[in-house]
Amino acid sequence: MSRPRSQFLGPDTITTLVLGAASAVVVVLVAFFPSDFPFTPLTVPLFLSTLLLSRQRMVSFAVYTALCLTLAAIFQESHSARTIAAFAVQYGLCLTVVMIGLRDGLGIGRLRGESMLVDLRDRIRAQGELPSMPEGWLVESAMTSAGGAPFAGDFVVATTRECGTVLEVAVVDVSGKGEAAGTRALQLSGAMSGLLGALPSDRFLPAANEFLIKRAWEEGFATAVHLSVDVTTGEYAVRTAGHPPAAHRHAGTGRWSVVEAEGTVLGLFEGSAPEPVTGQLLPGDALLLYTDGMVEEPGRDIELGIDAMLGAAEALAVDSWDGVVTDLVAAVGSPEDDRAALLVHRRAR
Repeated sequence: MSRPRSQFLGPDTITTLVLGAASAVVVVLVAFFPSDFPFTPLTVPLFLSTLLLSRQRMVSFAVYTALCLTLAAIFQESHSARTIAAFAVQYGLCLTVVMIGLRDGLGIGRLRGESMLVDLRDRIRAQGELPSMPEGWLVESAMTSAGGAPFAGDFVVATTRECGTVLEVAVVDVSGKGEAAGTRALQLSGAMSGLLGALPSDRFLPAANEFLIKRAWEEGFATAVHLSVDVTTGEYAVRTAGHPPAAHRHAGTGRWSVVEAEGTVLGLFEGSAPEPVTGQLLPGDALLLYTDGMVEEPGRDIELGIDAMLGAAEALAVDSWDGVVTDLVAAVGSPEDDRAALLVHRRAR
């Protein structure tokens, strides 16, 4: 049984053939018009190979380009000092590409590598997409990274269970910030997204803790706050693991109260199982989850940071809670730290 043709002509092979053909065309033109057609266009396929080809093919193509240069040199009618210098530069470029290819640990073309990183970033964001909520409920989240980096150590995972009547969300802060924490956040967000939908609420944080311990990362700890809300009754349970406390706004009094759940940081100690703190969201109430970047600043108490954040939230929600969390993340906290917040609001009847 013959193999499918696509196995022999993959994207990398097709790209190699096209670039190789382009180089061959240059050599042929130099052979027929040695005094009119320059050999320097060979640089273009060589440059594209560093962007498009895998490491092994890039090295092979650089060697192939050097052979093409040798042929082009043979067909030159004369070799002035300028021509010799140009050939030396071209051979130097081929050698540089070979050295880059031999030292490159990624093993794929530069453009493909960048597209992979973009895809990974988008996957983190996709795992934090919030499920659609029934009428009468608003759930929004927002995140920003330290220094505006595309990767961050803060992320949100969410799902629903029991036919959409129970909302499960977790806001997580991985040790480190910005790009340094991005790779760990990617792996942990994937694991937590699966655990959140597969395990009962009381097993989610212990399972995440066990996952982190087994990874044995050098900076292998994280904090998290987990919220489970019954959207038919408004009853909720909050569990935290070394994370800043959630905040509950009571519509009846117009005041915020801190939901003081306790739990140890994830990834440090085995067997931790945080106890839930329960409550109920009445019509008009709101619940705010956030990371420490929202409330911690050098030289300031975290309690003062929480007060400042809640005051800003109150000022932003004068007319409506829609879009408040996005404005809140942009307005408060340290720009030198990753920031994330999630708002659950039960609309007034």
